[in-house]
Amino acid sequence: MDFALTQEQMQVRKMVRDWAAKEILPVIGEWDRKQEMNPAELPRMAELGILGICIPVRYGGQGYDYITLGLVCEELERADTHLRVVMSVHMGLNSLAVLQWGTEEQKQRFLVPQARGEKYAAFCLTEPGAGSDVVSMVSTARKAGDKYILNGEKMWISLATKAHNFLVVAKTDPAAAHKGMTAFIVERDMPGVTMGDIHGKLGVRAGSTGWVAMQDVEVPAANRLGEEGEGFKIAMSCLDNGRYTVGAGATGLIRACLEDSLKYAHERKTFGKPIGEHQLIKQKLAYMQQWYDAAQLMMYKVGWMKNSGKRNTRETGMFKWYATDMAVKAALEAVQLHGAYGFSDEYPVERYLRNSKGSVIYEGTSEIHQLMQADYALGLRHDGRLRCELPAYDAEYWQAEPQPA
Repeated sequence: MDFALTQEQMQVRKMVRDWAAKEILPVIGEWDRKQEMNPAELPRMAELGILGICIPVRYGGQGYDYITLGLVCEELERADTHLRVVMSVHMGLNSLAVLQWGTEEQKQRFLVPQARGEKYAAFCLTEPGAGSDVVSMVSTARKAGDKYILNGEKMWISLATKAHNFLVVAKTDPAAAHKGMTAFIVERDMPGVTMGDIHGKLGVRAGSTGWVAMQDVEVPAANRLGEEGEGFKIAMSCLDNGRYTVGAGATGLIRACLEDSLKYAHERKTFGKPIGEHQLIKQKLAYMQQWYDAAQLMMYKVGWMKNSGKRNTRETGMFKWYATDMAVKAALEAVQLHGAYGFSDEYPVERYLRNSKGSVIYEGTSEIHQLMQADYALGLRHDGRLRCELPAYDAEYWQAEPQPA
């Protein structure tokens, strides 16, 4: 078992780390206070190839593997959570779903421009009255000839006002519960699509979060992703990918808390010596190191499983649950270690704490994940095979240039 990163993986990690240090960290406090997203970020991420990092070259991406995706998400959230959120929705919840479930025509129409960063993508599952209880959604899609008529409202949608394409799940057969859901690619310029931003969030203030409403939106049948009635399975497969990026980001947040706390522990003195020499401060730092090391190992394991084409719902859920819970703990400890300074925005640990709280809510609350893991342990839950699995990473295929038509 080899845990060593490849030269290419280390180069990508360094590229993202250097970009964040130069262009994000010096200004993130300003944008966090404004509660606005820096308009330069998405174009810059596209320019660097981040938005298509693990999409095959033939579909406009960079052709790297899923472990590289995890490393990128770790570095992005080390700088600020909202950057990793971009990857969770654009890549994990949308682009990888098109790669997994889309037809060749859909991949050319939607995946290629998304991987190139020419268009941004989002995921629309949650509704004002439907979060963990997905089946209670009320959005509908009625078949009318060669199109579907969509109605409904989606809530807490990251990149709601930035995205060009939305992966929307709606009910085509409301009486059939989860078997009556269907997935669609809805384009923002379709008549009847409106969206807006949500302000006043506890954390992730430098990111874009909003709502998307659909009123009699005519969506061509060619924009249906998968078969009618497969929407729930598609949504769950999206969460397998999105939760991996969330866990990887939380790993980066733990590291941010650790690195900033180590720096402060060397600089701050009390009772005639650096606070890092006090035993209870050492305890906090030791726990943060432990949480980071464990989360990082889980990230590598899940990334390896994805690279191998293995079903990873249980392992990804465990990773997301553990890493996000530990990120909250690490942020609490970092604030405590910084004392009164941790209670102000003079130091970034205050922002880390606010940002950490969202990840234990979205993409499956910690409570939902506890129930899932208990059911796995009890033998009450089993992962069947999907009709379409996320393809295993094949470097020769992923990095091959597209063939001329």
